[in-house]
Amino acid sequence: MGDISCSNGISSGNGVNGKSHSSQNGYRKSCWYEEEIEENLRWCFALNSILHTGASRYQDIALLDTKPFGKALVIDGKLQSAEVDEFIYHESLVHPAFLHHSSPKTVFIMGGGEGSTAREILRHKTVEKVVMCDIDEEVVTFCKAYLVVNREAFCDPRLEVIINDARAELEIGKECYDVIIGDLADPIEGGPCYKLYTKSFYEHTVKPRLNQGGIFITQAGPAGIFSHTEVFSCIYNTLRQVFKYVVPYSAHIPSFADTWGWVMASDSPFMLSADELDTRIKQRIKGENRYLDGKTFSSASTLSKAVRKSLDSETHVYTEGAARFIYGHGSVHKQNQPKLIRNGLMEEAPTKSTK
Repeated sequence: MGDISCSNGISSGNGVNGKSHSSQNGYRKSCWYEEEIEENLRWCFALNSILHTGASRYQDIALLDTKPFGKALVIDGKLQSAEVDEFIYHESLVHPAFLHHSSPKTVFIMGGGEGSTAREILRHKTVEKVVMCDIDEEVVTFCKAYLVVNREAFCDPRLEVIINDARAELEIGKECYDVIIGDLADPIEGGPCYKLYTKSFYEHTVKPRLNQGGIFITQAGPAGIFSHTEVFSCIYNTLRQVFKYVVPYSAHIPSFADTWGWVMASDSPFMLSADELDTRIKQRIKGENRYLDGKTFSSASTLSKAVRKSLDSETHVYTEGAARFIYGHGSVHKQNQPKLIRNGLMEEAPTKSTK
């Protein structure tokens, strides 16, 4: 879970290489966001302010103004995206599937309440309809209000926003789609999303809702040299049980302090070269990508030797009874709201609330 602390601390004077980095007379005042990535590893960065906090029936929500990464959205103590580098995540999530499809017109987004995935999809000229289905109305309302970069996407007439469980919506609906995207929260123990990473869900709910030649793409958690065995490798192996062609790929996200993974799957082969991808980018996408082009995708889908060996040997299939989770906990295991630490005394953090 993520914590926010502000402190008036006294530096010990022992900085890097013995040099002190404290302010005058060893006194400094700072406010930090801290996230526990593993049991013995924490990631923290300085804040300008805590812009808003709130809580829905499903999740805790916070919008932070960070010094290194700009505005950052945090849900259940896990950083979801940051203003400075979210384009890496969302271009990687969206464009490979859309470029490999011959002519994607209809799209279903599972999750995606932030609006950034819809924003990238709506840049594709062939797209006629996008259904964004998020279980948490308060997250969607929160992001509409405070993430200015996505306001145009939320106003696009091609976008339909549905507040429902994505699984239930796909099961009761009759429409099929050219692309289905899993922009879900990470599979966290106690969180609302882990059941949407299972073999039964992919096989009996997702695949029947894909048109001929359709493509499914999901974010698949940390994919670093040490972290990829948390969920990335088993999500990949699970999709291999359901689809004929499955492509894992990854990219470094600075604000996540790790390499991140996605898995793309279809019963139609992925055949495009880097040059062919670049041609489609020029023909189909409005504006210029900041991160992804043909060579970038070729590089992203060429995983390191260690990760390739691990994925090839993975045997675990993700089921509700044999789920894997990334480190951390969801709303069932909520901690208290963020506190300030001043001179060793705990007190409530002064925040604006969305409630």
